[in-house]
Amino acid sequence: MREIITLQCGECKNRNYTTMKNRKKHPERLETSKYCNTCKKHTPHKEVK
Repeated sequence: MREIITLQCGECKNRNYTTMKNRKKHPERLETSKYCNTCKKHTPHKEVK
């Protein structure tokens, strides 16, 4: 079953993005590089609850 997750900026801690993932197939936390409007640059974003 796919669930909605939130991605948080690693530098400023703003929650900028939401996406979906299948928790049964990928139980680990997602980490990707995304653009942060607050920092004005690409930063690592991690999955938060």
